[in-house]
Amino acid sequence: MGATAVFTIGELSRRTGLPVKTIRFYSDEGLLPPTERTDAGYRLYDAHALARLELVRTLRELGLGLADVARALEREASVRDLAVRHVEALDEQIRRLRLRRAVLRAVAKRDSELEEVKLMNRLAQMSDEERKRLVDEFWAEMTEGLDVDPEFYERMGSAKPELPDDPSPEQLEAWLEFAELVQDPEFRRLIRGMSESHAADRSAGASTEVTQAQRDNWFAWSADARSAIDAGLGPDSPQGRELADTIAAASAGPDDDPADPAFRRALADKFASGGDPRAERYWQLLAIINGWPPIPSAQPEVGFMLAALRS
Repeated sequence: MGATAVFTIGELSRRTGLPVKTIRFYSDEGLLPPTERTDAGYRLYDAHALARLELVRTLRELGLGLADVARALEREASVRDLAVRHVEALDEQIRRLRLRRAVLRAVAKRDSELEEVKLMNRLAQMSDEERKRLVDEFWAEMTEGLDVDPEFYERMGSAKPELPDDPSPEQLEAWLEFAELVQDPEFRRLIRGMSESHAADRSAGASTEVTQAQRDNWFAWSADARSAIDAGLGPDSPQGRELADTIAAASAGPDDDPADPAFRRALADKFASGGDPRAERYWQLLAIINGWPPIPSAQPEVGFMLAALRS
């Protein structure tokens, strides 16, 4: 056929593989105006219209809406600008699809009931800002009206959950558990109680240095407890008693007697509150969500130190 050849809709369909119904729809929408019409009113299209139809199909296959396709054809917007905008929309859609996939994987793994599925989906769809605000509100409530060490609590609240765009099932499950944990009334009472105890010690005057000594030495004490456990030694062994002496001496204030059993029992009670497994779980979950190195449980070491102080 020559350059002046024209095609019916049926011939366009055979050449492009598009259904006649689709081509007629594009034509009715103004995306593919006919080149001319027969005396009987049938639409005819030339080679330029054929090329235009191929472009329409390409843009539609890339996901552009009819309005954007029309703007591109009329040169109201460049194909490049439309592509950039569409890439941004696709990125957001892909992010949501990945989250949805992760939720479904977690649902399948946990064999969740309907109400839990709805909650999991809502939590998973939270934005980074919403997740950070959840943590900020949690720590604000934990310290409201209390005279606490601002530097210490600022460090505690500065670590925020940052779920990646394509979270693993483990990361999503960790986030769901973390969100449930910080909203759990029992956990909130635990942390609030620790904050109140901290504020009371702070107001007593001499406790700040004691608390700092405990922070500075905690990992060394845990390592000593682990060494004793690995060696098969009990809390009432010489090594256990030596560790208890060390902890009591470092933790005693000016008016405390490190050898006093009552002081040691009170100290053990305070350690038990601070070493609660749920408080430890808070940081373990943050590590999973943010891709930090795993935080192993220190519960055996904590238990050893508590028993050593009480023995």
